[in-house]
Amino acid sequence: MKITKICCIGAGYVGGPTMAVIAQKCPHIQVTVVDLNEQRIALWNDPNVDNIPIYEPGLSEVVAEARGRNLFFSTAVDEAIAEAEMIFISVNTPTKTYGSGKGLAADLKYIELCARQIARVSTTDKIVVEKSTLPVRTAEAIKSILQNTGNGVKYQILSNPEFLAEGTAVEDLFSPDRVLIGGETTPEGEKAIQALVDIYANWVPKERILTTNVWSSELSKLVANAFLAQRVSSINSISELCEKTGADVNEVARAIGMDSRIGPKFLKSSVGFGGSCFQKDILNLVYIAKSYGLHEVADYWEQVIIMNDHQKTRFAKNIVCTLYNTVADKKIAFLGWAFKKDTNDTRESAAIYVANDLLFEQAKLAVYDPKVEHTQIISDLNYLQTRPSQENEKGIQTFNDPYEACKDAHAIAILTEWDEFKGYDWEKIYAHMNKPAFIFDGRNLLDKEKLTRIGFKYQTIGS
Repeated sequence: MKITKICCIGAGYVGGPTMAVIAQKCPHIQVTVVDLNEQRIALWNDPNVDNIPIYEPGLSEVVAEARGRNLFFSTAVDEAIAEAEMIFISVNTPTKTYGSGKGLAADLKYIELCARQIARVSTTDKIVVEKSTLPVRTAEAIKSILQNTGNGVKYQILSNPEFLAEGTAVEDLFSPDRVLIGGETTPEGEKAIQALVDIYANWVPKERILTTNVWSSELSKLVANAFLAQRVSSINSISELCEKTGADVNEVARAIGMDSRIGPKFLKSSVGFGGSCFQKDILNLVYIAKSYGLHEVADYWEQVIIMNDHQKTRFAKNIVCTLYNTVADKKIAFLGWAFKKDTNDTRESAAIYVANDLLFEQAKLAVYDPKVEHTQIISDLNYLQTRPSQENEKGIQTFNDPYEACKDAHAIAILTEWDEFKGYDWEKIYAHMNKPAFIFDGRNLLDKEKLTRIGFKYQTIGS
């Protein structure tokens, strides 16, 4: 089964980069990315490729090479579905904010809408690939919708979860640790699996392409993110102990990371993890465990989230306590708003929650992030629904110049580990701040000795 036309529903942080790389690596396959968001598609088609809606190092170059040749972005969803032999579903699956499973379960309404649209439009057999992060056995629901339309079209459902780290997504797509494909163990299912294997085999070594049943593939995605998040919460729990005992969490992390059984990755203490996947996937895992009556399993994984929330809360409390128990009308400069460096994604960013707590304390926040716009920052705070929108607008000012953001500030909080922060003229920043001038380094990013010599009151996490 040779695939010549692919459609991807969803032009976001997964669909856009993944399809761009497939198009670049497979010039013989026509790849069409569709989305109902006209503004987003317009940006993907912007003649200036630097204006594409997602910032990822190397992505604009990939898009520039393939766009117009065999990579297309469109709002014509029905036409793309009808033409394609393989359809990737890459739409949002946020945590439910209503009804049964509120606050835990994944909201699958967009997945179901996609399935119903595919069923309505299709006149030829299709391979449907789950790219969105989904709870176990979602493929069963998709299959049920597709196969009960009565139009005689046959569908094969595959699970192909993404394991991209934002900020290195293009690199991860070029050279993945593994590509995971789950499908049915039937002759038709195995043909569909092979069709997707053949696409990735254009650039991924065969030994890195794993095939499993659908359920194992769906669960593996949740478990991978849960394990990574668990490591972050584990070292963050130790950071608080280090602060009380005089130990240094960086030295502890280095010591245990040299153990080959543990390894050094994801042992960097910080203000907490963010992003679209970690929290959502763990909550999903908790919900699934509870639905099967596995309460001890659910409690175990829920503690990872509790620890992460605690880390963000105590970071904000420490700023208030250190600034003489009040930040009312004091200017606090935030360096960074994105949930990590080298991305403009702000979903579940620690900065949102720290800012929210400080706004309750009537602080005046000055925010600089090299890739995040003012509208996004306000939108992130409004999403919490903790105060009227006009109060968020009143409490936050954004800057295009980090030196202006820090001018006359009582304190600086490092919330994202952007490399550029390390190269700033910190003597100049110090000279224009209120004294004593505090730095709260939520990413253990800066040189403590250098900043202390300049005169800063420098605090970091875990020491």
